[in-house]
Amino acid sequence: MEIHIGQRFRKSPKYIRAILILTTLAGLSLFLLFLSLMIYVKILGPPTIAVPQSSLYYSDSGKLIGETDIGQKRYWTGLSSISQNLIDATISVEDRKFYKHHGFDIKRIAGALIADLKALDKVQGASTITQQYARNLYLGHDKTWSRKAHEALYTLRLEMNYSKEEILEGYLNTIYYGHGVYGVKAASQFYYGVDPSKLSIAQASMLAGIPKGPSRYSPIANPQLAKDRQSHVLSSMVTQTYITEKERAQADKTELTLNGKYQIEKKSHAPFFQDAVNSALKTQLKIDNRTIEMGGLKVFTTLNVKQQEIAEKAFADILSKDSSIQAALITMEPSTGEVKALVGGRNYQESPFNRATQAVRQPGSTIKPLLYYSALESGFTPSTTLLSEPTTFTFDKGEPSYTPHNYNNQYANGELTLAQAIALSDNVYAVKTHLYLGKDALIKTARKFGITAKMAHVPSLALGTSGVRPIEMVNAYSILANGGKEVEPTFITKVENAKGEVIFESAPQEKQLLDPARTAVMNGMLTGVFDSKLNGYTKVTGSTILPEISRIYAGKSGSTSTDSWMIGYTPELVTGVWTGYDQTKKITNPTEKMYAKKLWIRFMEQSLKGEPVKSFPQPKDVINVAVDPISGKLSTDDCPVSRLTAFVKGTEPQEFCTQSNPEKTEKKVPKLDDKKAPWYKRFLKIWQ
Repeated sequence: MEIHIGQRFRKSPKYIRAILILTTLAGLSLFLLFLSLMIYVKILGPPTIAVPQSSLYYSDSGKLIGETDIGQKRYWTGLSSISQNLIDATISVEDRKFYKHHGFDIKRIAGALIADLKALDKVQGASTITQQYARNLYLGHDKTWSRKAHEALYTLRLEMNYSKEEILEGYLNTIYYGHGVYGVKAASQFYYGVDPSKLSIAQASMLAGIPKGPSRYSPIANPQLAKDRQSHVLSSMVTQTYITEKERAQADKTELTLNGKYQIEKKSHAPFFQDAVNSALKTQLKIDNRTIEMGGLKVFTTLNVKQQEIAEKAFADILSKDSSIQAALITMEPSTGEVKALVGGRNYQESPFNRATQAVRQPGSTIKPLLYYSALESGFTPSTTLLSEPTTFTFDKGEPSYTPHNYNNQYANGELTLAQAIALSDNVYAVKTHLYLGKDALIKTARKFGITAKMAHVPSLALGTSGVRPIEMVNAYSILANGGKEVEPTFITKVENAKGEVIFESAPQEKQLLDPARTAVMNGMLTGVFDSKLNGYTKVTGSTILPEISRIYAGKSGSTSTDSWMIGYTPELVTGVWTGYDQTKKITNPTEKMYAKKLWIRFMEQSLKGEPVKSFPQPKDVINVAVDPISGKLSTDDCPVSRLTAFVKGTEPQEFCTQSNPEKTEKKVPKLDDKKAPWYKRFLKIWQ
């Protein structure tokens, strides 16, 4: 009798007991291992699902005008804003059991494993949507077992800490659809020019087929392969009963129109303005570069698209292509300080230097309204007269003498009123006023008006020889236009983070900075720049554009040998234009000297077209009286010209004019009795 010891041993109770013990221990070990893994995953907590997103910039009307450029188009949209057609198409082709498994489809994994073993390589994928989402967020796409292990860990963490809806939403917002486009919102816009909520079955099935191989199945790159892939997706949707056979056939034969354009090209709208917005985000809101570029911010700006287009077209139409002269334009809403349009140069691609906000240039006579406001505070009125004739100013303590010149060396050779001096831009009057007030007075007033640039304590400061930034000059005029209230240039009204939470919202604070009555008087005098009634011995400085003016404007032009300016306003809009060469070359071409005024009037007239004409408001302590513009005295029948002029009550002239015809009046310097001469003339007697 032959006995096999091995067989007897395997049938013995001890053997069976040993097997049971080993099996139990193995099962217990696996359970403990699994339990430890679950505890470990739970301790790790939810992994961050934040991804880089483009920050979006919107105009004052809510129109998308730009986005940050990080080399990828990435936007985020909620699941409720995604077409159900795309959701169904994606699930049917990528992960049919998405709502039933806990991150892994065991049956698919087994099938893929068998296929890989047969081929001795990784040839078939079995990744669920959760696994793909984990890979998109945290890992690369290399086919290694190490990467798969990390992927499995992240998959467990996602499934344990987020709902299926959150995972699906994240997946659809991070998956790559080719052409630098990530997520369904960017893809819908790029391929079809529509919002993801509007995708049809045909569009959705085409999109859902792309992620398997974005370069291979892009309908733009490979139309036929994309069509074949779409048919496969549609068949899967029928199998999963998401659509009917009839709907499949209809979608399959639908001819799709492809867009092939990004929602917005890099800085294609108002690029200089967008740079200013970026600067404000950094300097005023203290938001770091990374958050600005990849934080998915929604930045609501003050830009008025219509006015921006008017400004840019004016630049294209008026500035000669044969000239290399540069220009800048800023327009603001004076009541809020909101910047509505900004052009910082002729061509952003050639030179992104923002001349509107960064350039420091001599303002010329546009500084005079600040000087004369200071004069009003010191007792001047629109009728205050000073002698204007060629004058050399000499000083003590070895300071060099100074001889200002008027444009084309034209002088009244007689007395001018303050109102005339502004309209005619008389330089002698300005320097005398500056010296009377004291060299610090204009600097202090400029600081009150928001001018921060360093200014020299010299007589020529009254003629704008110290450089300033154009945006600061426009802001200064905004303070006059709004009745003397403090404002600052504002580019941003609200900022939301990627979660839609408001992290900044502007709240303008009204602070009365200037005396309202004197501000109204200043506004009234600045309308004289466009009033031929103030023509004393030469044309008013705004005479060249009078034929194009259709409403009441206040403003001031300015020029130096290298800079040309025009800043003017209505109660609702302030605009400043600067022109000149970057290398501070002299402007000698007469046509180029006119560019600033032409750009300004074109922009103002077209921007305000159709809007009601508004007058500047006047406080109760301001009175309007008819005066002779030559003498500044109350007009009578003997005066051929009279102009309604604003005065602070109690400062209006008391004398009546007798004759004011400049052709009949001899230009003689009156000799004044020192005791009867006004205080300001006694002070300035040394230059009379």
